[in-house]
Amino acid sequence: MTPPSFLTPAPARFIDPRGMRLGAGVSAVILLAAFLLNLPVVAALVGLNLVVSAARGTRHFLPGRAWPLVKRTLRLGPTELEHEYPPRFAQAMGGVFLAAATAAFVLGATFTGWLLTAAVGVLQLLLATTGICIGCRLYFLRWFVPALFARALGRAEHLPGFDVQPIQRLN
Repeated sequence: MTPPSFLTPAPARFIDPRGMRLGAGVSAVILLAAFLLNLPVVAALVGLNLVVSAARGTRHFLPGRAWPLVKRTLRLGPTELEHEYPPRFAQAMGGVFLAAATAAFVLGATFTGWLLTAAVGVLQLLLATTGICIGCRLYFLRWFVPALFARALGRAEHLPGFDVQPIQRLN
């Protein structure tokens, strides 16, 4: 029996990193507005979208959906594409932080909730303004979490030149 289509992971694609930068900028602005208006539910919704995008593919990242229109309107040319797994890994990390922030809000730890939200917002702003994606860089470190992430997406393949070796203990 085949699983329902919504449970089948979307195949990995190569994406325009400028679209992710635009989406990161939009989500940073949304998180700032959520803080200024004291709307933790908005931060939770951004986190939910990050989790969905990490699980189903970057095409589901709503803040970045305007990129094709922006690209056409400004008549921007092509750029070097990047594999989408590193940005999806970064989105999963952001989603986890915003889930923890949501839990903090629910438990009444408002300061902690906004601190976790600010961490995600600052990293989104860093990506939007400089192109530096800390979560993407963490993906390429030789540790077990990115391999688990790729396995959770139902993909056994790795990026070219990215081979995760099991951690060996030194005695």
